[in-house]
Amino acid sequence: MRAVRFHGRGGQGAKTASRILGTAAFLEGFVAQDSPIYGAERRGAPVAAFTRIDTLPIKQRGAIVHPDLVVVADASLVQDPAARVLEGIDERTAVFVNSPLIAEQFQAKTSLPGRLTTLDLTDIALQQFGKRGAISALLGAVAGRLVGLQRESIREAIARELADLGLAAAVIERNQTTALQCYDAVPAVPLETGSPRPIVPVLLRTPTYEPPTRGTAGITAGPNSAIRSVAGWRTFRPVLRPDLCNGCWLCFANCPEGAIAIKPDGKPAIYYPHCKGCLDCVEVCPTDALTVERETEAAREA
Repeated sequence: MRAVRFHGRGGQGAKTASRILGTAAFLEGFVAQDSPIYGAERRGAPVAAFTRIDTLPIKQRGAIVHPDLVVVADASLVQDPAARVLEGIDERTAVFVNSPLIAEQFQAKTSLPGRLTTLDLTDIALQQFGKRGAISALLGAVAGRLVGLQRESIREAIARELADLGLAAAVIERNQTTALQCYDAVPAVPLETGSPRPIVPVLLRTPTYEPPTRGTAGITAGPNSAIRSVAGWRTFRPVLRPDLCNGCWLCFANCPEGAIAIKPDGKPAIYYPHCKGCLDCVEVCPTDALTVERETEAAREA
């Protein structure tokens, strides 16, 4: 059996990439299974998805603890302990990371174990689509290449899954073309699908709740607490031009993280350690006072 684990952030298409891989495998006659898992938050939060492929019925369910291949849609997740990207990876694991760095540079920077491959899918998406958007087709194509599936089955799987999402035919075709370019750009890395290893029990946390008279349940887990910086989640950051701001406070009201405060003069101020880069504030700004800037490693506050 081939076990593939996807890691991404909400909105990047890790779940759809997992489905594209599973559908492509099904089209080639394999038995396939895919399932996602989400956190409590929405866009920008870590997401994982799991795909199992075999020639026999698959009796395992749930999370993949020891993957043969790990596909990472956002490089900032690798060093985020809450995302658990490194879990179950050893020297035989094939790993793909969406990064502008070549594999040797990324491995030296992160000490990531496994046989690493990188490709800057975000840059490819920006060049081909003009926006970062979801990169599900690109991730699915790269994963298909690494597990040894055929180009035509990847193409057909992309068409089926993106059509189910309601995308127009022209958009689907552009995704297919770009995804297959990524497929061809990734070198083949034969998977080492050894015998199943024992599953390590996962320690579960039992939350405690305050009574209804005290309001909502208190958030005590580290990944969601106010003391944890989420600056490393960003691919892009919002930037304010105070001279264009009319003080409507729509950005303040729509920020899901409370990362925007109102100053005494009525103008907003962005607290970047708690800004995860969802860009909801940019979407609602009526005067274009908030613009988008590409995040860089050096500028991150994490």
